[in-house]
Amino acid sequence: MSLAGATTDGVVSLGNVGFVGLGTMGTPMVRNLRTAGWSVTAFDANSDTLQAAVADLGVVAATEVAELAALDVVILMLPNSRIVETVLGQESNAGSLLARLRPGSIVVDMGSSNPDSTRSLAKRLRTRGSDLVDAPVSGGPRRAVTGDLTIMAGGEADSVARIRPVLDPLRSEFTHVGPVGSGHALKALNNLLSAIGLVGALEVLTVGAKFGLDPQTMLDVINTSTGRNQSTEVKIGQQVLSGDWNIGFSLPLTVKDVGTALELAQSQDIQTPVAAAAVEVCRKALDFLGTPSPDQSEIAKYLHSTTGVRLAPATSEEAR
Repeated sequence: MSLAGATTDGVVSLGNVGFVGLGTMGTPMVRNLRTAGWSVTAFDANSDTLQAAVADLGVVAATEVAELAALDVVILMLPNSRIVETVLGQESNAGSLLARLRPGSIVVDMGSSNPDSTRSLAKRLRTRGSDLVDAPVSGGPRRAVTGDLTIMAGGEADSVARIRPVLDPLRSEFTHVGPVGSGHALKALNNLLSAIGLVGALEVLTVGAKFGLDPQTMLDVINTSTGRNQSTEVKIGQQVLSGDWNIGFSLPLTVKDVGTALELAQSQDIQTPVAAAAVEVCRKALDFLGTPSPDQSEIAKYLHSTTGVRLAPATSEEAR
């Protein structure tokens, strides 16, 4: 198995990287790594997904995740800290990925993990001569496909510099935001702000629609006015008013991320009543919808249930 090499300044050169998590974000990210010339050894808990990546993307399949310990850089694109820790395993288990990592190797957590858990995990890796960089992304599946993600990296400056060439094919923006855990903290805060913007915009449109204003007309005016945000400019028009319900980010992940952000605020003794109210709407919407993984845009369906005001066109079943 070829390894990712390093130049004299320690920067990882073109070679083989490990990648765990071939979901809606991970798969296009791996495709962009392969297009850029990187060899990828991949693992996914779903064997069908892994074999599809072998056939479609030309990755090498790892039969167990610990095989990736032979590589200098291992990227994780997983839903939360609990799964990250499960994948890495325990130091006491000689067969785990964590126990078998090479000295000098770097694990890159690109998911939306808890920043405190990330800091704790980084300490464990450093005792074994490895390092952890948190490098979560913003932009969703569409920008993952185009290699246009925003990456916010937390970690030691030399480790961030070493892994940056690996991540360059995935991004349009890359910022080293601080020490380890900083990337995950900023990611949670960004997602909280995004959720506040979405909930606020949906509530405003609901009020206007009840008054008699046309939702699309409201959006058109708002988007040339001071109240515009990413939800009014992109999400609501394309995914709510159209009835497509496919922002590409699930409501359960939204609730998880905004919960992490509120925990961060509480740990800093900061009261966030506006954020707390928006988070409560997200949680109530998830309870109301009841399906395993509703889209974030479906918060509008919950607001319809509580107000009687419909922003999206009625489905054929609803129209009966």
